[in-house]
Amino acid sequence: MGACDHCGKTILFGGVKQDGLRFCNQQCRKAGELVLQSRRIPQEIVAQALAKVVDANCPVCNGPGPVDVFTSHRVFSAVVVTSWRSLPRVSCRSCATKAQLVSTLYSFFLGWWGIPWGFLLTPVQIVRNLAGLTQEASREHPSKKLEDLVRARLAAEGTGAAAPEKMARAA
Repeated sequence: MGACDHCGKTILFGGVKQDGLRFCNQQCRKAGELVLQSRRIPQEIVAQALAKVVDANCPVCNGPGPVDVFTSHRVFSAVVVTSWRSLPRVSCRSCATKAQLVSTLYSFFLGWWGIPWGFLLTPVQIVRNLAGLTQEASREHPSKKLEDLVRARLAAEGTGAAAPEKMARAA
């Protein structure tokens, strides 16, 4: 079991492999070529761009950094239908806390109503949100998710030197 290197979805069986990467299907593999290009960008360029993104103002509230990628998790259930998702975004710790608390309340009130998945997934998503509240944005140690995002943006620009402020706003 692994995760798609493009979309991040869990791959239980099969998938498509290319150059040491694993994708859900051919469509993700084709879109994942950006991942391959991003791995070719020199670490010095990535580090410079990453430092600028971390120190930029929060793209959500425009408050001071540091910023990082924070994820909130939600579940919604209605009798026999249960839907869950993770919502990553670049923000400051304050904006991330608000999003995680809102997602916790959303899940608490709307997650239990499905049989059987609502009963099982609601506590999982709530615990994931509460655990996420402990993640800090650090100038010295940005997350791997943020580094991957910066690499992808640099690769998308094609030069390996995209404007970091533009990356923070676009994420």
